[in-house]
Amino acid sequence: MSFSCLAMVDIGLTHVALPVTDLERSLAFYATYTGLRPVHRRDSGTGLRVAWIGDGTRPFVVVLIESGVVEAPLRPLGHLGVGCASPERLLELCAMARSEGVLIAEPRDDGPPVGLWAFLRDPDGHTLELSYGQEIGLATTPTPETP
Repeated sequence: MSFSCLAMVDIGLTHVALPVTDLERSLAFYATYTGLRPVHRRDSGTGLRVAWIGDGTRPFVVVLIESGVVEAPLRPLGHLGVGCASPERLLELCAMARSEGVLIAEPRDDGPPVGLWAFLRDPDGHTLELSYGQEIGLATTPTPETP
């Protein structure tokens, strides 16, 4: 396969990178609450371990980079957002997060196009939003500029 064929797959937004202090702990958190699984792992060559996690449905990953400290975690309103398959699944995950002390904003239904959502805190303080009904899949064209 030529390089030009490979490059076409990686056009557009391909990843978000997050520093984490314990790669295995973060992998377990994201597997539990998002279903994201490693699609690539490596030692970065600097002694830091790296894992790309994805859902297997699109060419997009979250890159977890192990580092000694996380200086600026994503905090509300900065967050990662993951859609759940049903409102029941979102509420089930929120109940688990509540019992584990990582639920930071209770589930709230803001109606279309926002839907049902809640915020969780990952092991390094990054915010994860779980949602259902955000209608992002329906938003395929840019909105007109507002004057």
